This record gives sequence, structure tokens and C-alpha cells, in this order.
Amino acid sequence: MQITRRAALGAATAAASGFGTARAQAQAIRIGVLTDMSGPYRDISGPNCVVTARQAVQDFGAAARGLAVEILQADHQNKPDVGVNIARQWYDQGVDAILEVNNSAIALAVTKLAQEKNKVHLNSGGASSDLTGPGCGPNMVHWTTDAWANAQSTGGALSRGGARRWYCITADYAFGHSVQREVTRVVQAQGGQVVGSSVYPFPQTTDFSSFLVSAAALRPDVIALCNAGTDMINCVKQGQEFGLAGRRIRVAAMIGFLSDVHSMGLPTAQGLTLTESYYWDLDDRSRGFAERLRGKMLNNRMVTSVQGQAYSCALHYLKAVAAIGVARAKASGLDAVQAMKRLPTDDDVHGPGLVREDGRKIHPTYLLEAKAPGESRGEWDLLKLVATTPAEQAFRPIAEGGCPFVKG
Repeated sequence: MQITRRAALGAATAAASGFGTARAQAQAIRIGVLTDMSGPYRDISGPNCVVTARQAVQDFGAAARGLAVEILQADHQNKPDVGVNIARQWYDQGVDAILEVNNSAIALAVTKLAQEKNKVHLNSGGASSDLTGPGCGPNMVHWTTDAWANAQSTGGALSRGGARRWYCITADYAFGHSVQREVTRVVQAQGGQVVGSSVYPFPQTTDFSSFLVSAAALRPDVIALCNAGTDMINCVKQGQEFGLAGRRIRVAAMIGFLSDVHSMGLPTAQGLTLTESYYWDLDDRSRGFAERLRGKMLNNRMVTSVQGQAYSCALHYLKAVAAIGVARAKASGLDAVQAMKRLPTDDDVHGPGLVREDGRKIHPTYLLEAKAPGESRGEWDLLKLVATTPAEQAFRPIAEGGCPFVKG
């Protein structure tokens, strides 16, 4: 790990060309994108979060305003010690804000570090609702649609649509269990019930057939996949082979993304439901945003919700910097975050919204369903809107979060 850490920190330093120039340090706002550049979440976030962060700088008109902005990048490798050491080095060497951080364990640690250093943590990638709960910090804002919001949207909308019987397939680690708890909470609140669950060893499991057979035997309305990434994709593929759709059993990904559906293909994914905070084809503003990124995204990918969140968060941070002045923003990350909370949010990713006292970004969430192949008009025309959860209902009430610095 010592070699890995040195290599990672060296890469982070190399990414900041001219990093040691005193004149540039004094004048520029520095944003470091700390994300998964090479692992399982590369397509969801990764290098294209750097692309959307740069788009935020362009759309803000930083150059025309006389504001110099540097975007750095580094790979946290999904290793907390690597991620935290990069963050510490960045903060110590003049980075003003760290963006993205799509690993919740690293994100919680960076939140503490940002408070210690009086810097800014712009989290647009971590899914843990603890970031605005017990692990919140006054120098952090949380743009990601978290586990609570995903359960509220997917579980709530399907339950209101008549789904009363649910079965959970759950990865046996903290994240999987927390997602199942949230699903159970929402389903029971709507008068439904979780009729059973299968908890499987993680990450050793690749064959989910026995769990799917057990689920189908209880004839649920919905099988909730309380996992993510490759496990979720394998469950969907094997469920399609078992003909769950023909048995009128819906499959809901409690954490899923446009890139997952693209990876599976519509013949496999059709009918899958998932919650996103942004989809490129929702409205004129979302389509305009995607069009501005055409040709800029690596490997000609379509922008995902996580990458859109990175844009939205970076854009609002720059608005806050402009409001209080560069010198003040660089001197105090707390002042910059407080300005982000005072200013209303509005952009082509989320539309109008706000940032709460606990750092939670408030916006609507969308329940989406993978289209049938015949419904698609092109490579990225993959999802259709099923239901919208209004902003005021989409996220956990602030009084229920337990954020220690929020006044009762």
C-alpha cells in the first residue's frame, strides 16, 4: 500500500501542472476532482466528471469574469487511505475545494478533513445518507441522490402504483443492509410488506439464480435489488433468463444508472426501474445540457446523473465564490459553503432548488424505466419517465437526519 499511495499522490501532483507557482496560487480557485478513474464506477463518474466540471467553469463564464479556475484530478482507487492522503495533500498545497468523491467511506473522511482545514468538500458522488446525518460537516455540501432518496422514489412510486408485495436481494455488507432498511421503511409506510429477502456473501457471489427462484416462489410484485454495479447487472440478466417479466414480477434497482442500462442493453434491461436525479431526455434544459457536452465526453458517453451532479455542484460553488469574493472564499471554506446555502440553486441539470442547513441539495428525483428495444430511437434513448418525486418530498427531513451541527 505504501507504493500505491506514493504513486497515487505523485499522479495527483502531476495532474496540477504549475501547481507550485505562487502567483497562480494567489489568484486561482482550485477544484480537485477526486473520483474512481479506473475501477468499477469509472463509467458512472470517473474522467467524465472532470469533463463536466470543466463545462461548469465554461458555462459560469469564469474567464469573462476575470476568475481563474484550475481543475485537478486524481484516482482514489476506492481505497480510503489513498483517497484521504490525496485530499490532505491537495488541501495543504492550496486546493480550495474537492469535488465528487464517489466512495462513501472516503467522502465521510474528507468531510472531517475539510472542516479541520477550513476547506470545501463538494460531494456529488457518495450515496450514503450519513453525509447529511451523523457524518455531516459544516464545510460539506451533498449533491448526490442518496440511499434514502432512492428508496423514497423507487419504493414510494411503485407502492403507490399498486406494488404491495416486495422481496429484497441484498448484498451482505453495510450499504446493502442500509438500502434494505430504507426499502422496508417506505414499503411499510405505503401499506405494503417485504415478504422475504435473500442476503448473499459479497463480493464472492456471481450466481443469483437460487435467490431469484426463492423470490419468484413467493410471487412478489417487485424484487428490489439492494446492491449495485456488477451484482445488480448480473441479477437483472439472470432474472431476464428466468422470465420474471412474464410472471408479472417487476425488478427494481435501488441503485442504478443510465450507464448500467447501456451496458446491459435494452433486450435485457427492459422494464427495469431505477431512480435518477438527472436524465438527458427529461426536458429542454436537460437536452440542452447534454448537447453542450456532445463530443466532449470521453468515449462518446452520454452524461450520467453523477456527472451531471458534479457539474451542478461545481457551478453553484463558483456562484458562491463570485458572491463573496475570491479572497474570502480562499481564506474560509466555511464562508464559501454558507454562501452556497444562502443562494438559490438553478441550472440545466436540476432546475431551481436550494441547499439546506445540513448541506443537503434539494431537487426532484425521477423514477425511470428501461424501454423496450422497439421504443428506443437511438443508442442513449434508454429510459422513460414513470413518476416524479417533488423536491420537498424527495429527501429525508432535516429533523430526522441527526446532523450534529444543525440547530434543533
